[in-house]
Amino acid sequence: MGAEAQTGIIDGTEIRVRRPAAGRKDRDKFVSGKTKQNAVKSMVLTDAEGRVLFCSPARPGSCADITQARQLHLVDTAFPVSDAP
Repeated sequence: MGAEAQTGIIDGTEIRVRRPAAGRKDRDKFVSGKTKQNAVKSMVLTDAEGRVLFCSPARPGSCADITQARQLHLVDTAFPVSDAP
């Protein structure tokens, strides 16, 4: 990960939740495209030994893992693109 060339793991975990209230405007954002259930999603970054380096706040589950990792800048931070020719 990063400039130190260490191994790390990024994983998105879905947590089932009760259906949001009927009047809530963003109610459909909680429906996971993967499981077709109401869920929130959290991203976790660990090192090779399994130590947690980062755990994101829970967000509505309709977002793909890679999209959420990009929004949290985990892809840029953990796997920077080198400027080598």
